[in-house]
Amino acid sequence: MPIIEGFATADATDAHAKRFDALSYKTLGRTGLHCSQAGFGCYRIADGIDSHRNALQRALDGGINLIDTSANYADGESETLVGKVLTDAIASGALNREAIIVVTKGGYLQGRNYDLSQARKAQGQAFPDLVPYADGLEHCIHPAFLEDQVTRSLERLNLATLDIFLLHNPEYYLSWAVSKQGMQQDAANAAYEGRILNAFQHLEKEVARGRIRYYGISSNTFPEPSDRPDFTCLQRILDVAKAVGPEHHFAVIQFPMNLLESGAVLNRNQADGATLLTTAIKAGLGTLVNRPLNALAADGLLRLSDVRLPRRYSPEGIVQAIQALVSSENALAREMLPNLDLSEALRTRIETQIRIGSMLLQQHRDFRSYDYWRQILTSQLLPRVNGVLAYFDQQAFRHNLRAWAEAHGRYLATALEAVTSIYAPAAAERAEALKQMVAEADPDGEGHGTLSQMAIRTLRTTRGISSVLVGMRHPRYVADVLQELHRPKPTKLNETGWAQIKDKVDELGLAADRP
Repeated sequence: MPIIEGFATADATDAHAKRFDALSYKTLGRTGLHCSQAGFGCYRIADGIDSHRNALQRALDGGINLIDTSANYADGESETLVGKVLTDAIASGALNREAIIVVTKGGYLQGRNYDLSQARKAQGQAFPDLVPYADGLEHCIHPAFLEDQVTRSLERLNLATLDIFLLHNPEYYLSWAVSKQGMQQDAANAAYEGRILNAFQHLEKEVARGRIRYYGISSNTFPEPSDRPDFTCLQRILDVAKAVGPEHHFAVIQFPMNLLESGAVLNRNQADGATLLTTAIKAGLGTLVNRPLNALAADGLLRLSDVRLPRRYSPEGIVQAIQALVSSENALAREMLPNLDLSEALRTRIETQIRIGSMLLQQHRDFRSYDYWRQILTSQLLPRVNGVLAYFDQQAFRHNLRAWAEAHGRYLATALEAVTSIYAPAAAERAEALKQMVAEADPDGEGHGTLSQMAIRTLRTTRGISSVLVGMRHPRYVADVLQELHRPKPTKLNETGWAQIKDKVDELGLAADRP
């Protein structure tokens, strides 16, 4: 397919914002580009999944014009999906390339990149300055690796030019150097800044070649206290950029921020006592916020969204629901699998994968929170069971199992709802407390909507934040975000409001201990 020429421009993004004049936009720092106040985050987006493609198309159709992805998201398949959707939309005339801001990142060596790295090592051509962080994970921002990654990202995205390229969590070097190599902090910081200088100098060459327009850094430690060994100091990074030259193209930063993690606006972690956001504003940087709805809380990851209450179950009812699931699993293993034309190894694998009832019977009260239970459910239990059911549905003997599969689906849904009923009430109560907290902190901020909308609102209306990157893997998530962006802009939430939110978070005991 023909490569997509061009890049985002100030005039085209301004025209896009005027076309969708009911939506909320901001200027992305000194780039001059106009970006939707919420961007489409692609962390868990992958090619080949219809709901992901439909969600991205719906977001673009609704006026969202900033897409944030990375070379390591879904092992490159995130970029591939973005490229396909943009190619189709631009070819059909539904979209103007110059109106869409594409952000991608590089630095991680996982999956295919890790395999590439091992192959190069075997050939005696290892990427220089590799950080061997963990099994199956390396990190690198050396020019040779960055040139390779820009090339691969452009190919997957089917673009001639990347609007913004970010170094992806380069602080991995600091963690490795100080914690694993025993380097002194000052020496590690000096080496870190030297590596970033080399990276910036290369990225200036990429700008000159027309392969990228601007560059920056995405760092989880930008907002953190300055005494962390892996802290990335924005003022020091700005000094590095100035060393590149007065006409440098360092223009965008990305960092985590949400209702529970407000360091970007409250932590005075810069050398002159300023906060991250104050420093970014002064430097004219565009700022992108990630993890707006996934907060690190005292009891693990907390999803900032409304909680739907299931019907109530008595303790006995919960056990009965799980026992019914166990009986259904037993029926498959003892009465049906032996009669199917399957190898012994495959029968064993199916039986192992389908059996979750016994574990639930023993551990249904041991999951520490609603969000932890949901994480186990969606990342482990449902994929196991659904994988078996999908396999059965593709086999010639599926008709023999149809009645069992339909009944098992009902037993499964009931058992999972019963377990959810243990944890959902407390989560729902906490969600309402968080919504009340936001309303009290910003009384002029139109304290209504879903918790996710209110969480996005606190960020998009904070001075200095350009766009909030929201994971929108399903069209219903897109609808939730678009509804929020159509609300009139409320009064800017200030530092005092954020301090009030932090005090309430501490009072509720939600804040995580920071490393």
